[in-house]
Amino acid sequence: MTVTSEDRPGLTMSGKPMSQPLQDVRGLARHMVGHFVENVVPCGTLPGEAIRGDVTSITRICLELAVSMLDGRNLPTKIQRLQDAAARWAREGVPIDTIHHAIHEGFKIGVDLVVAANASAGRPGTDDDLLVLTKADYGSLIDGVKLGVEILNRMTTAVSLAYVRELRAVVSEHHTAVHTLTSALLAGHPTSTMARECGIQVAGSYAVLALAIPPHPEESDTRLDGKVVARRKLRRVQAELAIRCGDKALSLLSVDGGTILIPETTPAADLDELIGRLSSAAGVAIVATTLTVAARTIPTAADQAHELLDMAQQMHCPGGLYRFDDLALEFQLTRPGPGREHLGSLLAPLDEHPELLETLRCHIANDLNRRLTARAMHVHTNTVDYRLRRIAQLTGIDPAKSSGLWHLRSALVARTQAAE
Repeated sequence: MTVTSEDRPGLTMSGKPMSQPLQDVRGLARHMVGHFVENVVPCGTLPGEAIRGDVTSITRICLELAVSMLDGRNLPTKIQRLQDAAARWAREGVPIDTIHHAIHEGFKIGVDLVVAANASAGRPGTDDDLLVLTKADYGSLIDGVKLGVEILNRMTTAVSLAYVRELRAVVSEHHTAVHTLTSALLAGHPTSTMARECGIQVAGSYAVLALAIPPHPEESDTRLDGKVVARRKLRRVQAELAIRCGDKALSLLSVDGGTILIPETTPAADLDELIGRLSSAAGVAIVATTLTVAARTIPTAADQAHELLDMAQQMHCPGGLYRFDDLALEFQLTRPGPGREHLGSLLAPLDEHPELLETLRCHIANDLNRRLTARAMHVHTNTVDYRLRRIAQLTGIDPAKSSGLWHLRSALVARTQAAE
């Protein structure tokens, strides 16, 4: 045989080509495919035409590749066909672990055939078959094991590279479609044609979520690249959203937050859990607001949701999901007019005492828990009590009384909004 720069001498065992047991490629391919259907569970669910066509064809290609490498020949066209098949499987959603499992199952069958073909009769008077090796055969066996690893590496690498490359393209296409449709819904310009082109069905109504994602503590770590930390935070949020909602959620998110549209079929209680899960993934307490509206009114609802979110942030609300009912009073108090101006003026006596104003804001945010307020402000609980008494003296409104607390809280809401 002529050996080219890419070819090498073929491997032999007992004077015979090691590839000889694999030469009946078509018959062996049918046998292997039958084994896949019986033993590789997902293969048993494939339609008959896929089994008879694509799967059998690719199995035959893998066998031809193995035979050619055992014979010392390099067949790059076989690798390309294997990569083309892997790309198709990625687009069709065939799990990559199923593909690799089938390749390894086929590889084991091939090894068994090669070993069995080179076995000779064992001890006289017994039924044992032993593999009797000469020194040359032993060297060939070692070379065969090394080449077997290379064959398996060629196949799995080709499949993995093509599969991941195609999967990235599919994901990119889906993200582009989601971005296009989400932008159209938020702008109030969705069309049936666009929905069909994007491959995403438009629901009758959506829960519109406005999200604020705070900076992760590591973003301010001078030893790290803050932008990289922020992008990783966003990717974790997006990955968790995909896990929880699949392809149902439509989103436009940045490292600071954004908007998510979730079809009405998602139970309301699940939205609270979703924000909790996203917060855990991000490593920060996400603040979110939501309104459920018909698809045609999404633009207005998104503006309102983000207005509520701005107010929740101004009020230093803790992480979690807030609905309009939760913030209805605050929303009304922030409407411009003489009422807001009057409420805001109630806190004017505290202008020269910023620590008192901050104590009031922190105490309300901690649901009037003195210990939590003291811990958050790094002071003693007696200091909190003293400051609350001073607030009562300066404003004439006692935060220890329910009516006084209501006025002070309302004044704080109005003042915060007026300052924006």
